[in-house]
Amino acid sequence: MSLLIVNVLPMEEEVAQRAIQLLKPDKVWETTTMRLLPCLGCNDCWLKTPGICAIKDDYSELLKDYLAYDTTIFLAGTALGFIDYRMKNLADRLLPLATMYTQVVNGEMRHVPRYDKHYRFGLLYKGEADDAYVNRWLVRMALNMNGVSLGAFPIEQAEEVFS
Repeated sequence: MSLLIVNVLPMEEEVAQRAIQLLKPDKVWETTTMRLLPCLGCNDCWLKTPGICAIKDDYSELLKDYLAYDTTIFLAGTALGFIDYRMKNLADRLLPLATMYTQVVNGEMRHVPRYDKHYRFGLLYKGEADDAYVNRWLVRMALNMNGVSLGAFPIEQAEEVFS
């Protein structure tokens, strides 16, 4: 199983670096050194340039890695009991992985996947969060991207959860 870690936390965060050492990923993206802009909601990735985001920043390479690796674990911060704006930005920018079309899967509407890929997403977060709410969000986000959630956990539990 190939593992991609997307670290949204500052690089100097000791808990993030410990989690990265523990998980021994095949690749790590340190997003604090990247130029990542928020989703504009333009839908170009669905309509005008299918699968390609209209925003020209560093995200296009990360988007390719979601396809290349079996599992993606996000390391993120929290705000107001939920993921912070940086992690929400990354999640919003996943849209090119799906099409604008929807279908009913197990009685629920889902976007039709753009690629023949079954994603596996996990989240380790630093800070206070409503565990049930963050886990529910990750499950829904993963399902909408034709994937599964590995769960959302406080980053201090990385060793217990993923070892």
